[in-house]
Amino acid sequence: MRSDCLYTVVLRTKFVKIPINTPVLGKEELSAVVSVVKSGGLTSASKDGGKNVQEFEKSVRTFTKSKYAVSVNSGTAALQAALYALDIKKGDEVIVPSFTFVASANAIASTGAKPVFADILKENFTIDPESIAKKITRKTKAIMPVHLYGHISSIGKIKEIAKKHNLSVVEDAAQSLGSTLKGKQTGTFFELGCYSLYPGKVMTSGEGGVIVTNNKKLYDKLQMIRNHGMVKGYDSKIFGLNLRLPEINAAIAKIQIKKLPKFIQSRRRNAKLLSELLSDTKIKIPFEGKNEKFNWSLYTIATKNRDSILKKLNSKGIGAAVYYPTPVHKIPIYKIKSKLANTDWASKHVLSLPVHPKVSVKNIEYIAKSVRDLVNE
Repeated sequence: MRSDCLYTVVLRTKFVKIPINTPVLGKEELSAVVSVVKSGGLTSASKDGGKNVQEFEKSVRTFTKSKYAVSVNSGTAALQAALYALDIKKGDEVIVPSFTFVASANAIASTGAKPVFADILKENFTIDPESIAKKITRKTKAIMPVHLYGHISSIGKIKEIAKKHNLSVVEDAAQSLGSTLKGKQTGTFFELGCYSLYPGKVMTSGEGGVIVTNNKKLYDKLQMIRNHGMVKGYDSKIFGLNLRLPEINAAIAKIQIKKLPKFIQSRRRNAKLLSELLSDTKIKIPFEGKNEKFNWSLYTIATKNRDSILKKLNSKGIGAAVYYPTPVHKIPIYKIKSKLANTDWASKHVLSLPVHPKVSVKNIEYIAKSVRDLVNE
């Protein structure tokens, strides 16, 4: 089912439609785009990127408190570039959860390396450190934890494993821009952190991604990798691709990141209210751990009769959605036999509900009542 579908239902003679996620764009973004179009400078092949790219990257550094930021044209490109910068190649293995979007594994496969699928923790749907430890071989070069739904992976335990086995870590923070642990942003705990700016995320550039790091050597490589390995033009020094973020997208992103704190504030308000209204039901509701603050990119419950409840919620105008009904290790291009019990369980029980900034308090009350009624049927 497409996550961007809108569903309509008649309620008290009014149409109700609550999408699972939707970008929040205004006059500022439109004005910024028009300005770029009028300038004629739609993109830049310079090492540092165009004016809007540079301004956006500066804002990302400030928001994440990172030394360096490199914007690219998608969240997938961010993961690819990060892996290229670490020299991940054919014959290497990278451990990644199977319960994620396929982009995580595809980025690994694009380097020639093998994605090795680990199980997740049932409590928050992020990669299980014990499963990571069991998957390590002499070919393992990196770990890619995914901060799924804006939840936060087991940072401390992953650090211990990475240090013990001398492994690099790339944080797939595509869904967790703005989620923090002890005030520190996800994406900044290891060598490289990757964010997505897809329209369904907490902020958008249309299509886009960004990588953060505190390592100058990796930063220099990332700038070349996004631009065919070039520095001054026609002087490719390392392998790279055209992963550049266009100026129009950067212009949108530099406005969006200024609004991001308010976006997250609205999401946190909606998530808090929804949790309160569902707290006495039998469903598994998401929760923040000690010192965690989620951006609530997706508010994901787990329940019996998931598919039936999903269908009925959609018929009521509530754009509930399932992320992800098929674990990556079971999709055709990766189909392998692997015992990932929690992953299989989650794929059959999770259900995400709308909490984005355009969802009103009345919407949340309607969503909660609808879920409660269906669970109690």
